[in-house]
Amino acid sequence: MNTLKFKTNINCSECLSSVTPYLNRVEGIENWKVDLDGPFKILTVESKGATEKEIVIIINQAGYKAERTQSI
Repeated sequence: MNTLKFKTNINCSECLSSVTPYLNRVEGIENWKVDLDGPFKILTVESKGATEKEIVIIINQAGYKAERTQSI
């Protein structure tokens, strides 16, 4: 299983509820969470097959932005 981290502009609980159905339908995502309290609003994804590109695309489809980060 891979852990992928993304800087996002998902910054509130309403934003979170907007992206939830999108992320929940991606095959290969085992678990995900967004740190709404941190300055970079990091989305952490436990992936078992979902790619970085797929996750960025699905976040964009939900109306938000995601950029892969190596460490924060």
